[in-house]
Amino acid sequence: MRISVNPLRGQQFPAVLLLVAAGLGLLLANLPTHDPIAAALDVHLAVPGTSLDLSLAHWVSDGLLAVFFFVVAIELRHELTHGELDSPRKALQPAIAATGGVLVPIAIYLLIAGEGATASGWPIPTATDIAFALGVLAMFGRGLPSSVRVFLLALAILDDIIGIVFIAVLFARDVQWVLLGAAVVGVLLFWLLSRRLGARGHFAIAVTMIAVGVVCWGLVAASGIHATIAGVLLGLVMAPTPASRSRHALEPTVNGAILPLFAFVAAFVVIPAVSPNELSPAFWGIVVALPVGKIIGIGVFGWLAMRIRPRGTEPTLHLPDLLAAGSLGGIGFTVSLLLANLAFADDAGIRDQAILGVLVGSLLSLVVAGFTVSSRARRHRRLAAAS
Repeated sequence: MRISVNPLRGQQFPAVLLLVAAGLGLLLANLPTHDPIAAALDVHLAVPGTSLDLSLAHWVSDGLLAVFFFVVAIELRHELTHGELDSPRKALQPAIAATGGVLVPIAIYLLIAGEGATASGWPIPTATDIAFALGVLAMFGRGLPSSVRVFLLALAILDDIIGIVFIAVLFARDVQWVLLGAAVVGVLLFWLLSRRLGARGHFAIAVTMIAVGVVCWGLVAASGIHATIAGVLLGLVMAPTPASRSRHALEPTVNGAILPLFAFVAAFVVIPAVSPNELSPAFWGIVVALPVGKIIGIGVFGWLAMRIRPRGTEPTLHLPDLLAAGSLGGIGFTVSLLLANLAFADDAGIRDQAILGVLVGSLLSLVVAGFTVSSRARRHRRLAAAS
């Protein structure tokens, strides 16, 4: 009996789909198709009786992407309670490496683009796209020890936490505390309902939870906090059993529709017809900080972290493996694209060049990662064959 495996639950196919969607968005933005697609993305859809009046593009980045962050938050909670980060001992080494993977890209970006209107883009190169990175690892990493994947997973999860904090803290505007307080009450109600849902589930409770979740999203969006934070809060508080079921049910939709659609919309930017020296410092800051900053930051800080171990024992990972993990960390993509939209929301010219920087920097990291990961995988396969 053959077992059918949904490719949208894997790691390789969603990564390829994401790359194709971004490439298609960039291509169509620079063909005669630009104007009609841009006009469609700018169509506004309002919710009657509320202050919510968003363009189609913002419904994708603020609305649909909240579902992605809901799934991410469920994964974060699992890893923090039962997974790779469920104890300080497990979290220490990847936390040190993740710190380097954030600080060094920020420093590189600020050196290149830290003056004037581009200075606010420093959070952009700090993110790692966990789905993309694990997809590349699955493609090229056959034979790598499981410790590399575990380390990368923990590293990317910590990066996600940092990215979520940046989104919540740095890009809040004119916060309406009453609305935010109402959203918190809604989140508590969602938590209580999820505990009632239990292992068997109950249709009426599930429908009520969906309604409460939508209301929470609307309240967070109207409060001045970025709407995706609603997805994070709901995912973090949901009871474990229904959360696991929800993640399993939503995973194909997130991988097959939501993320590719967001990648298409985010990458729908016109390539400026200027010489390289006329490109914004934000573009160059991101292009350099993503591949170079992540490799140096994760490699060096990870190497220092590996010194923290019982005397007489071998390090879990050696420097070449850490550099390979660093190259994977430079694939910023989804969260970096969102951060680029938020950091330069008021300057479309710089925003579009920052998005191009994310695409180019992530692509460079992908190429470097493919080479370094496959090289390390071959070496580990040779060592395994010789032993």
